[in-house]
Order: sequence, then C-alpha cells, then structure tokens
Amino acid sequence: MSFSLRYAEQGIWYGAFSLLENDGLQQAVSTRFGGVSDKEYASLNLALHNGDAVEKVIENRRRFAQGLGIDSTMLCTCEQVHGTVVAKIAKSEAGAGSQRYETAIAATDALITNEKNLPLFLFFADCTPILFFDPEHKAIGLAHGGWKGTVGKIAQKTVLAMSREFGTRLDQCLVAIGPAIGPCCYEVDTYVKDQFVEAFPIAKEQIISPGKEPNKWMLDLSAANRIQLEEIGVQPKHIDIAGVCTKCNSDVFFSYRADQGKTGRIGALLCLK
Repeated sequence: MSFSLRYAEQGIWYGAFSLLENDGLQQAVSTRFGGVSDKEYASLNLALHNGDAVEKVIENRRRFAQGLGIDSTMLCTCEQVHGTVVAKIAKSEAGAGSQRYETAIAATDALITNEKNLPLFLFFADCTPILFFDPEHKAIGLAHGGWKGTVGKIAQKTVLAMSREFGTRLDQCLVAIGPAIGPCCYEVDTYVKDQFVEAFPIAKEQIISPGKEPNKWMLDLSAANRIQLEEIGVQPKHIDIAGVCTKCNSDVFFSYRADQGKTGRIGALLCLK
C-alpha cells in the first residue's frame, strides 16, 4: 500500500492511495499547488471559512475539480466544527457549500453516501483526512479527524454509520488515513494527553510519547485513528496510512502550526463514479 502524488493538469497535484484504486471511485487529497490564492493562502486554498477571497477559493475549487473530471458546483461540503456528527448525504444535497459557506451541511465532521457522482469534500490543515470505501456495497465516507474528533472516535462512528445505512461490513471496509501533523511535530498539553489516555487506555503508549518539555506530550493522530478502527473489526490490511507530516512538509500541504494559525486548507475528495 502506498500514498503518492499525481499530476492532474494546469499545475494541479494531488495525493492518492493505492488501497483505494478502483474504477468506480475518484479519490484525491489536494496539495498547495495550482491555485490562484496568494500570501499565506498560496496557492490552492480550498476553504471558504479562513479569510481568503471567496472568488479565489471558488476558482481554486473549479481548477481542482476540473483536474479530476468533476463539476465543482456538485461538491458537497460541511461546516466542520471538530465534533463527531456523521451525515448521510442524498442526491438533493449535491453542491451544499460548494459556492457559499453558509449552504454547507451544518455542524458536521463526516459525510457518507452511496450516491454516484456526488463528490464529498472536506478541508484540513494538520487535522487528519480519513477516507472510507465499501467496494461491496458501493458506498463512501469522508471524515475530519482533529484531536477532538479523534478522541471522540469519529473514524469508528463513520464506518459504523456506513454499516447501519448501507450494510458495510467492517472487515471489508477500506480506510485511508491522509497527510496530517505527525507525532514528530504534534506537541500537546496534559489536558489533551489525559483525554487520549482515557479514550485509549490499552493502546495509549502507541499514541502518546513524552514531549521535549515538561508537561508536554507528542501525539500520533494517525495511530489513534487506526487503532480505533481496528478495535471494531476493520482489518489492518485494509487500513492505509499516508505517513506524511503536514508540518514537516508545509511547502506541499497547508499546516496550521507551521504557518502559525494563518493558512489555507487542503481538500480531501471522494466520489463514486
């Protein structure tokens, strides 16, 4: 299994997982390259909520989607609030949030659907993109795993929602964990550490390690998301982790910490063909 960058067109580069290679699926994790935004948003900022000019973001989305053969006005996005709400998306919700932030699915951090040609689209700058594909029942999911969503087990909740709604079998679901801030760079305080110890008592040593300073801890979000999926029966061989730290690679991916809070957002996209 592997995660690699690919070239679309007009300077657009995106990441894709070998695990999710399927004729019936379009997958992509964007990079910073190929857009029209400038300064801290340079250049392919895909989020409407972080202060960039709306017209530039809309153009960035158009270019990114076009490079993947998708109509950007069909993108379905949500108002990511670092929660654990999972929303089932119907065809009637195509385009939610694509042109105006106010029309995004409210207060939601994961989307699932079994509708074809309905692209799910979420945004990240150090938080963890989690992509789900059920090749048997032809269903997909996309989740936003920051530390709050991860400790709240949003990855578990997303695949369990797919199981309820679409019949997804946990041992057959494929999951890809995208670029995110890594345990090399993600330092947290005791308050955050304690919540992960409580949520992952058996596996805490795989997720948390001592920081460089007293009362600081290094956190592995990708491992925490992998472990919570394995806890409910997702097979290790069906989980692919990009293993790319966004802070270490902030020249390629937007990083909230590397850019001190003022930055763009990459996008993760999944769409059934």
